[in-house]
Amino acid sequence: MNRRHFVTLSASSLTLIPTLGFSELVNRAPRKPAWLLDWIAINDQQLPNYAPIKVTDANSRYAGGYMNDADMPNPHSTSGFLMKASMLFATPESKYYQSKSLLAEIEAAARAMLKFQHSDGTIDLLDTNFHSTPDTAFVLENIVPAYKSLNESNAKGTSTAIGLIKAFLTNAGEALIVGGIHTPNHRWVVSAALTKLNELFPNPRYTKRIDQWLAEHIDLDPDGQFNEKSTNSYSPIVDRSLIIVARGLKKPELFEPVRRNLMMTLYYVHPNGEVVTEGSNRQDKGTIGNMAKYYYCYRYMALLDKNGEMAAMCRLIEKTCPKEQLAGYLDYFLEDPTLWNELPASKPLPTSYVKAFPYSGVVRIRREGWDATLLSNNAGWLTFHKGNAILQGMRVVASFFGKGQFQTEKIEQQGASWVMRKSLEGPYYQPIAADKIDANGDWDKMPRTDRPQSEIQKMTTTVTVTEANNGLRIDIDLSGTDNVPVALELIFRPGGTLGGVTKHPKKDNAFLFSDEAGTYAVGNDIIRFGPGKVEHKGVQLRGALPAMDAPTVYLTGYTPFKHSIFLG
Repeated sequence: MNRRHFVTLSASSLTLIPTLGFSELVNRAPRKPAWLLDWIAINDQQLPNYAPIKVTDANSRYAGGYMNDADMPNPHSTSGFLMKASMLFATPESKYYQSKSLLAEIEAAARAMLKFQHSDGTIDLLDTNFHSTPDTAFVLENIVPAYKSLNESNAKGTSTAIGLIKAFLTNAGEALIVGGIHTPNHRWVVSAALTKLNELFPNPRYTKRIDQWLAEHIDLDPDGQFNEKSTNSYSPIVDRSLIIVARGLKKPELFEPVRRNLMMTLYYVHPNGEVVTEGSNRQDKGTIGNMAKYYYCYRYMALLDKNGEMAAMCRLIEKTCPKEQLAGYLDYFLEDPTLWNELPASKPLPTSYVKAFPYSGVVRIRREGWDATLLSNNAGWLTFHKGNAILQGMRVVASFFGKGQFQTEKIEQQGASWVMRKSLEGPYYQPIAADKIDANGDWDKMPRTDRPQSEIQKMTTTVTVTEANNGLRIDIDLSGTDNVPVALELIFRPGGTLGGVTKHPKKDNAFLFSDEAGTYAVGNDIIRFGPGKVEHKGVQLRGALPAMDAPTVYLTGYTPFKHSIFLG
């Protein structure tokens, strides 16, 4: 889950009358750069988007709070408003600078946050977690900047809001020093929240709890990847959290796992600026995401290390990600003026490579404008990107005893090729031994594991991927038992145009080859694939995963099935 929400509702009236504060701009060093002023303006434009989700019923327990898209008042939406509103209230370049009407909205939201908070200091994530220490830590990413913005503004009339927010923070601190977690990243999110609290209200119990979590060591593998491998959600959160702890507690050794993860992630970027997500262990697996969440981390480390590759990644993110997403992290950049400094000179990013990440079960192949990802322990074992034309998965299945969906446990390099393999058996079972017969004939008490096997059928699937002709050749070999139906899926991201294929007569989004080869085009980006093979029209074989809701081209045949298909 992306814990920092970007509100994109259409603008509508908000019961705020902004007070223009441009006359109060201050000439301080360093001067805010133009891009940062753009971000402030974007946040000004976004603030009214909270109006439609505000709890306006004065009789509601959560009056002044904000709702999610299911009309449920919740602390996450409310903390998002509180952070954005407080930040703009305290920013001289904002049109909401020291707006009295906005301050009233801030007070109301702060009161609602205390209503969301349990007596133990925690809050709920209504989707799944209740009395949740980790989610309390996540909302502190918003609440701490809100407190700091108001407290440092020295504006009249803010004492009530500051007091309410401080009460929430100190209550939350009590939860964070004793509460438990669910997942690896929660340790570092909690530690980051405690670090921020310790900066505001120094407390040895905060740092003692942080040291307890840090004693478990950072969950970074030799590839440079965190345990959850969550490139579109939790990796940037972990990087950000570790930077916060390293800075706040003067623990520079914590910069090293951030450094290693960011350098590894350079090889997880598609030519169009998207990030590889198929290797994730979390809910972002296979999602579409860009690199915006990493911008703060790359910029901070580029400036700290004077690293040209990280600087180049910052510039790529600026080019490929919407400003509205980057501006969602404005509070980080207002808090730390060193981030306003000019980035070091760029060094070339890796754009032509073959790189294996064995601890992640991933192989990345990139040649400038196209790239591919090979994946172990994944039924969609290959993706291929060419600009915005994207093959988001290739799958193969045989109707072999209902268990013929192929995926491999490992990817092996053999010369210039990468090989994936899986072997299956399909036995039949003989009468059970007389001394193991259940007196009541209970089948479950006479398990197949106790029965002799016979007529054992075998199936071995081997997939070999080799670079060829500025693309890939994929050799697919299914052998063993003969005459088993096979279907190979080429699953494309919706939005493009297929050529050289015809619609399946009975299945939606399913296509069969009509020509020797096919194409998939998105604008000027074209993936060419083939040759095709159509020996039957069974595209949803027994034991196969359900078809994806995406245009899919099928190759079909029977074992022994040997076919080479080219992508380029």
